[in-house]
Amino acid sequence: MKKLARKWRRTRRDEDDDKFVLPTSDDVDSRPIDTQEQEEYVRSLEEAHAQQSRQWRSVFVVLLICYGAFLFYSIFLQFMSPWELRYHAYFMEDLKSWMVISAEWIAIMACCLSIVGLRDKTNDHRRWFWYSCVVGSALTIFWLYYLLRLPKFRWDAIWLPFGPLCGAGICLYVDHLLEESSEDVKKLRNYMYAYKAR
Repeated sequence: MKKLARKWRRTRRDEDDDKFVLPTSDDVDSRPIDTQEQEEYVRSLEEAHAQQSRQWRSVFVVLLICYGAFLFYSIFLQFMSPWELRYHAYFMEDLKSWMVISAEWIAIMACCLSIVGLRDKTNDHRRWFWYSCVVGSALTIFWLYYLLRLPKFRWDAIWLPFGPLCGAGICLYVDHLLEESSEDVKKLRNYMYAYKAR
C-alpha cells in the first residue's frame, strides 16, 4: 500500500511539473519557422512599430500644440489687458509687459522646435529637441529669477519656468524609447539574416 501511495504521489507531481515545461524537439509544434514566415513576422513587427511610433508622436504633437495655443491665448490677454491674469500679475512690479509677452513667445518657439523634432523623419531630428531644451533652459532661468524675487514663492506659477523645458525633455524621452524599440526590431532582422548566412 505504501509503494502504491508513493508511486501515485510521484506521478501526480510529474503531471504538475509537465504544465510548466518548455516544449522539446520531440513536440510537433517545435519546428523552426521557415524563411518566409520569419520575413512576414519581422515585417509585421516593423509595421506595428511604425504605426505606434506615428501614433505616439502625434499624441505629443497635439499636446504641444494645445500648450502653445494656451500660451498664445495668454499672450493675447497680456497684450489686450495687461496684468489681468493672476500668474502674470505676480510679476507686475518686477517686469514690463513686453518682457512677459516676449518670454511666452520664446516658450511657443520652444514648443515649435519640439514639434519639428517629433515630425522630422531624418536621422538628426534629435537636434531639434536639444535646441528646444536650450531655449527651455534659458526660460527656466529667466522665470525662476523673477519667481525667487517675489516676496512669497508662488507655486501656482511654477509651470512658467518648467513648462517648455519639461515638454522638450518628455519629447526627447519618448523619441529615445521609440528609437530603442526600432533598434530592437532592426536587431531582430539582422539576427534573421545572420542565421541565414550560416
